[in-house]
Amino acid sequence: MGEESLKRRKGEDKGREDRESIESHEPQTMNLQKQAKLFLFPLEVAYKTISFYFKVGLISGICMIVGTIIGSGIFVSPKSVLANVEAVGPCLTIWAACGILATLGALCFAELGTMITKSGGEYPYLMEAFGPIPAFLFSWTSLLVTKPSSFAIICLSFAEYASAPFYPGCDPPQAVIKCLAAAAIVVITIVNSLSVKLGSYLQNFLTAAKMIIVTIIIVSGIVLLAQGKTDNFKDSFKGSKISVSSISLAFYNGLWAYDGWNQLNYITEELKNPYRNLPLSIIIGIPLVTVCYVLINVSYFTVMTSTELLQSQAVAVTFGDRVLYPASWIVPLFVVFSTLGSANGTCFTAGRLVYVAGREGHVLKILSYISVKHLTPAPAIIFYGAIAIIYIIPGDIDSLINYFSFAVWIFYGLTVLALIVMRFTRKELKRPIRVPIIIPVIVTLVSVVLVLAPIISAPELPYLYCTLFILSGLIVYALFVHLKFSWAQKISKPMTMHLQMLLEVVPEEDVTE
Repeated sequence: MGEESLKRRKGEDKGREDRESIESHEPQTMNLQKQAKLFLFPLEVAYKTISFYFKVGLISGICMIVGTIIGSGIFVSPKSVLANVEAVGPCLTIWAACGILATLGALCFAELGTMITKSGGEYPYLMEAFGPIPAFLFSWTSLLVTKPSSFAIICLSFAEYASAPFYPGCDPPQAVIKCLAAAAIVVITIVNSLSVKLGSYLQNFLTAAKMIIVTIIIVSGIVLLAQGKTDNFKDSFKGSKISVSSISLAFYNGLWAYDGWNQLNYITEELKNPYRNLPLSIIIGIPLVTVCYVLINVSYFTVMTSTELLQSQAVAVTFGDRVLYPASWIVPLFVVFSTLGSANGTCFTAGRLVYVAGREGHVLKILSYISVKHLTPAPAIIFYGAIAIIYIIPGDIDSLINYFSFAVWIFYGLTVLALIVMRFTRKELKRPIRVPIIIPVIVTLVSVVLVLAPIISAPELPYLYCTLFILSGLIVYALFVHLKFSWAQKISKPMTMHLQMLLEVVPEEDVTE
């Protein structure tokens, strides 16, 4: 009896110690869970928090669209668009046509997004329509081509505008531009790796600066037009160079400024009456961006001829020097803020795609890990930064934009084609938003022209490299996803363990569970 009593007391003492241990650790674990969930998915959680307290109305949806699309492209692309068509009239026409194409593409994506309510952008749409191989190729291309090259283009744009005031009358050395771009990538990568909150605060400030400079340029241009500065618009189509190739390349550069139109279906869950307000937001928001872009280009042409615009290293800086002197320093300063904001936003969201792909087994597992100390997807963000730096070493803005646009429009076209295919193969799916079939047909045909025309009329090696790189994803898929060779896992496992210790990162489930 004495022994049983002693055992019972020991068991009670042990149970009490276990309960005390659990109670002492539970608040920390729960707190860590909340922090991890808050900081791992900043945009998801922000949207869910917004939708919990209030739904986004039509006006807020339009503002979200405008704020997402307007970025660094409008300060870089005007020169490249004009260089391909060589006249003011076709240049302004291209800007308007790009806006129409972006609107039609966004309406197609709105139908897809409300029909297939899975995250991952184009990935689930391609998976449903064509199977895993095209979906994997999209993931492969996004991770290693489109997203990092976009990051590199924006940082090169920042570097050009940041260095232009220090080299008046001449172009800044390429070494200076590339070093500044690399420095911007490193700083933005570090900021987003260390703190999601710091990255979001920085984004809010830089977004406000972006809208200020757009307003300054548009208002200045309207004032100049009212004063009769219209000489450069006379005979605006004279001397133009019109061909399928030149128009396609002009579209590449113009559509770069509209990049982000395909993200609009992500706000569906947060919209009031989404099946009405989502298409209305697109129909109002993207044309509003189009009007802003056309007016900005008109503002440039009020003070610069076509030749002067093409000779300018930084178009907005030249505009500021001629219109706002002695306060011309405002323009490069706010353009720098705008391009930094676009770069920060790209890094802020792009790391999430690597993170998801790593979790799905499409890239190294280490990329799906999160920082224990900072609760950020640090490996994914660092990965993007490293690839972007590789792109800026040999590339310039124009070649990278063509490289980016060629790759991205292959998958935009395939995704819209998926919409057409599923009209016949997946008739049972509910379609709360249903666009006329002629719209996806037009977008698909334009995508084919945009992809094939530059190759046929003016073939260049970057297009071949890009095509070969996309197709190399088939080999990667066969070896690492379909066959799942054990030797690859044996090589990657020690690498993952070493990087895990070096970066102090763990799988998501070790933090949130």
